[in-house]
Amino acid sequence: MATYLYRLGRAAYRRRRLVVALWVVLLALMGTGAATLSGQTSDAFSIPGTESQKAIDLLEERMPGAGADAATARVVFTVAEGLLTDPAHEQAIAEVIHRIAATPQVAQVSDPFTHDDVSQDGRTAYAQVAYTVQPIEVTEDSRQSLFAAAEAARDAGISVEFGGTAVEGAPEQSLTEVIGLVVAAVVLVITFGSLVAAGLPLLTALLSVMIGMGCIQIATGFIDLSSSTSTLALMLGLAVGIDYALFITSRYRHELSLGLDGEEAAGRAVGTAGSAVVFAGLTVVIALAALSVVGIPFLTSMGLAAAGTVAVAVVIALTLLPAVFGFAGRRLVGGRIPGLRARDPEGDSAAPTMGERWSRLIVRRRGVAVALSVLALGLLAVPATDLRLGLPTDSTAAPDSTQRKAYDQLTAGFGAGFNGPLLLVVDSSSSADPHAAVEQVSRTVAGLPGVATVTAPTFNRAGDTATLSVTPTSGPSEAATEDLVHTIRGQADTIKTATGASTSITGETAINIDVSEKLSDALLPYLAVVVGLAFVLLVLVFRSILVPLKATAGFLLSVVATFGAVVAVFQWGWLINLFGVETTGPIVSILPIFLIGVLFGLAMDYEVFLVTRMREEFVHGLEADDAVVTGFRHSARVVTAAAIIMISVFAGFILSNQAIIQSMGFALAFGVLVDAFVVRMTLVPAVMSLLGRRAWWLPAWLDRLLPDIDVEGKQLIDRTTVPDQREHPVAPAGTASASHGTHAVDLHR
Repeated sequence: MATYLYRLGRAAYRRRRLVVALWVVLLALMGTGAATLSGQTSDAFSIPGTESQKAIDLLEERMPGAGADAATARVVFTVAEGLLTDPAHEQAIAEVIHRIAATPQVAQVSDPFTHDDVSQDGRTAYAQVAYTVQPIEVTEDSRQSLFAAAEAARDAGISVEFGGTAVEGAPEQSLTEVIGLVVAAVVLVITFGSLVAAGLPLLTALLSVMIGMGCIQIATGFIDLSSSTSTLALMLGLAVGIDYALFITSRYRHELSLGLDGEEAAGRAVGTAGSAVVFAGLTVVIALAALSVVGIPFLTSMGLAAAGTVAVAVVIALTLLPAVFGFAGRRLVGGRIPGLRARDPEGDSAAPTMGERWSRLIVRRRGVAVALSVLALGLLAVPATDLRLGLPTDSTAAPDSTQRKAYDQLTAGFGAGFNGPLLLVVDSSSSADPHAAVEQVSRTVAGLPGVATVTAPTFNRAGDTATLSVTPTSGPSEAATEDLVHTIRGQADTIKTATGASTSITGETAINIDVSEKLSDALLPYLAVVVGLAFVLLVLVFRSILVPLKATAGFLLSVVATFGAVVAVFQWGWLINLFGVETTGPIVSILPIFLIGVLFGLAMDYEVFLVTRMREEFVHGLEADDAVVTGFRHSARVVTAAAIIMISVFAGFILSNQAIIQSMGFALAFGVLVDAFVVRMTLVPAVMSLLGRRAWWLPAWLDRLLPDIDVEGKQLIDRTTVPDQREHPVAPAGTASASHGTHAVDLHR
């Protein structure tokens, strides 16, 4: 692989104008497509094959007007003084209802006074708004018309808040997320000591994100995508785009420092660091794309979108970056900033580096380092035993949002369960007396513990299917509501035997429970797939058994420690003021699987850059401990810079006002912090030192079977380079060339 990438790097450098032009044209096409073909995003969740989805399908067949999956809104009216039943207040609310009924896309609006939707104290009431379209299809004009209709009530001194699936529009990117990008720029400047060199990773990463986001926007015009999809793609695209470009740029500067000309240095950089970038990017792409096997459409689309953005970042790093090298020339080692010296992060120096001193300390105290690292990660993982999964609802919205205010007001006026009603669907077509069967189902469900009320049934025209709204005594995100759903479903066989009717539970609360449970059930199998993939790929890369075992064990430690930290902050509420977390509750269901996929790729990224240098030094004759120290010396600075950049980009998203983005930003930032600095830069050198020469053991029969993918560029080591002649043939290492000025160069010095 290194040889092919070497040729690609040289070709991109040599034909730099064509390469840059092609990427500019592609960017223009993506921008045009995003502006003309994009559609709406949605936060509606469904899982084909689950009971909740089957119930929706039944309603679509038997009761087309029921709109079980259509958008809904609740308009909540409250007064601090007086009663809503006062004539002036009733008149103002009636005017609001009239205006909402005339709003585009609205099917019907309930009147709180005729439907008895007023609290016992007379100070809280609500109107239920049903739409003719799904949440993804609610237009911004319709949403704004809904909000504007409330002015008539507000003028009369009534507080009006809104909740439901029709209320929340597409999320906007926050300026606070730029903080991570600024920190990344500072780290790059310090790492290279050059503005030109620091600017290239930022430039290429931004380009890859713009192209990836353009593709996502175009896709929204043809398929349903979650509103968080673009934010996740932005988060990952920026992080990996900067890191991948950093690795290749660092290697290119190192090759220039050895006296190579620009084209040869570009080829060598892409052939070596680029090989690791391909491997790291491939692991992230595979892990994200593998989310499609879980069988949840919205998760599949999010995974594929994020994987596509990462793939674009890899291709740009391998093609556009060496082309830009050609335009920058040797200015990449110039452009120094006053007070900072130009640095070669991989170069040699007489004085011991901080990385070298750290690695020598770890090697000397390897047993202690392993024990302390494992103990610390184990303690961090303890809260993960209490992990509970859920999906964002109005209860997890920001406290100052209208959704959260509406949720709290309904809870105060009608009880916690009022915000999470369950839609009970009764198919009584096989019953001798359909109406009597539904009545018996209603009485049975009403008598179950945890049920507050059951509404009167609504029948279809044929009279063989009915819906009932079941209000729990607990909130939609509480474990008691989940238990109630299971209890009602557990009564299905008994009800079927007694009445001949089939029952099923659906609605937003039930759908969220089904999504969370399916994701929870898929967590361990998905983890097994990812860990198995890690082991196979690392055996191919390192041609070793123990190194892959060590790498995957370290990855598992990083994952469980990160789960523990997420539970402690977002579920238990530890340090929430420090991180700006406004609400606590169940962890977003998609977070664990996404975290496994992304952290897996990033962990293998750092593993490859650290351990390949150790392996290289060992192959060149150094003793095991010396190989660990020397390999760490060459790669520690670049890996440290890459990790800090990754942490900064992810941490910027902690400041988001969306719970799902906030928790993902924290989880990824903490996961990279733990994996890079505790596992890869502490545990890895300690374990490698403990293993010694045994680390590189591989059965002879397996060695013969495995293909040599040459991630570390061994096939390029036997080349020599003529700095002033681009097309001069190379000779084996250690031999003299006939041309003046040639010399043998060890690619991995």
